[in-house]
Amino acid sequence: MTNLTKLYENIQEVAGLLNSRGWAESNAGNLSIRIDDFRSEGVPHESNALPEAFPHIANSTILVTGKGKRMREVSKSLKNSSVILKINSNGDSFSFLSDTDILPTSELYTHLAIHNMIAKRGTGERAVLHSHVTELIAITHFNAYCNEEILNDLLWKMHPETVVFLPKGIGLVPFEIPGTVNIARATLIALKDHPIALWEKHGVFAIEEDIQKCYDLIEIAAKAVKIFLMCKNSGIEPAGLNKKQLDELRKIKF
Repeated sequence: MTNLTKLYENIQEVAGLLNSRGWAESNAGNLSIRIDDFRSEGVPHESNALPEAFPHIANSTILVTGKGKRMREVSKSLKNSSVILKINSNGDSFSFLSDTDILPTSELYTHLAIHNMIAKRGTGERAVLHSHVTELIAITHFNAYCNEEILNDLLWKMHPETVVFLPKGIGLVPFEIPGTVNIARATLIALKDHPIALWEKHGVFAIEEDIQKCYDLIEIAAKAVKIFLMCKNSGIEPAGLNKKQLDELRKIKF
């Protein structure tokens, strides 16, 4: 089994999980991953100019899901639901390496901007995952939690896992029209100090070294919000972890 085959299997597994959780309705959600060790047998073709240069990912090879592709389709065949792009030496255009007529996701600009930011700072994350996580979207319909500090305080208090695995919390992006330069730039700001960017009333972006770890982070954040909503739906105000408990959890090292 080649490394690329294993990568495809891991991505298909996560796509299936997103679909089963209801976090990828219709053609919602997309993902990308840098696969610079991939070697195409063909020659790059169909050069496409980018709206701006991304110099830190020049010459990179990036797999990205296709425009209009459903996660349930990705779970069955990533090859038939994605494209492989080669960024040129200036970082201002890309060519298709995969032999397909599939177009890249409409959120391509945001994906490339994120990969460029990661490469510039050298922190090593290779995977970017965007999903419409029901619980996390729901919490942004509470005006009180459309505040990053208040939101993260809630997440940490609801479940120990968020303190341990999301010690920096998540970044909040005020509502913007998806697929635009504005939302891409706002997402970069949110991901500067956080592994997750929550788009108000829309969904999330997560970055990690692989797609499975992106999913893990999203699942942890969603679980914390779900606990909060379950308590509220039961007519009780959740007590949450107290300061002493939170301080003890923050001492844990993994």
